[in-house]
Amino acid sequence: MNLIAMSGAVTIALASTIVFLLVVKSWQAFAHSMASSRFPKSIMREAAQRFRDDLERLGREQAVYLTSALVFTVIFSVSYLLPPKGIFDQLPQWQLIVTLVLCVIAASYTAFRLFQILIARRRLSFVLDANMATGHALQKLTANQNRVFHDVPCQVGTIDNVVVGLHGIYAISVIARKPGKDNRARLQGDVLTFAPGKLSMSVSRSGEKSAQLAREFRKLVGHEVRVRSVITVPGWEIDSQVSDDYLIVNERNLAMLSGWKEQKDYLMNEDVEAIQKLLTGRCTRFGKK
Repeated sequence: MNLIAMSGAVTIALASTIVFLLVVKSWQAFAHSMASSRFPKSIMREAAQRFRDDLERLGREQAVYLTSALVFTVIFSVSYLLPPKGIFDQLPQWQLIVTLVLCVIAASYTAFRLFQILIARRRLSFVLDANMATGHALQKLTANQNRVFHDVPCQVGTIDNVVVGLHGIYAISVIARKPGKDNRARLQGDVLTFAPGKLSMSVSRSGEKSAQLAREFRKLVGHEVRVRSVITVPGWEIDSQVSDDYLIVNERNLAMLSGWKEQKDYLMNEDVEAIQKLLTGRCTRFGKK
């Protein structure tokens, strides 16, 4: 194998690929900065919108890496089979070896990133499906002036779904885990246990978001507002729950959350309208994140 021809082809292909990447990344940044909508105040975020966006971003990144690999392969093949005469003949051998080492490092990094993206897309696809199933199930809750908002930002994080209506406010957090043969879930206080005895986690973070949202609504309407915290575990069967602060459901019995209320949870028409107007401004598709 001719080291000079090999290194020369690698140098040309690597330089061309870098230029290609710079052009693509610059174009993506420009296109993102110019992205807009004709109806920015009317298009709301759909269920699992942020996960859709993440999946699209990973898809674009994957396409860039794969296309770059193709560009490198084509240019390398042409440069090796039809090498330019005399350009790299005078270069010292150590520079040629360094070029080959850099190529190996770049190829290894590309393969590593593609593997990471593949794993991330696979995991994110399940999270997306779980959130979409929950969001679609919430469409059944349209009585009592209910409106459903998705990916609702607050000062301590993002709430997956919020239902606002005359009979109260519910903050729904989706916990996406793939069920196994034992697909039972149990809630004890603020501890959620999957396949009892195998995996446990705290849901207190969801309670913190609900409490923060309640404080923000209180400032808006001028009196105490209760926000119920609901935990959804799509694909799991609810074994038992012992908690006064949380309700655990799956995507099939999500509608039962409307029965979890007290008289003090009820809201006046003007309160509902004010809160829904606030959340509409927060949850526009092309508004501020």
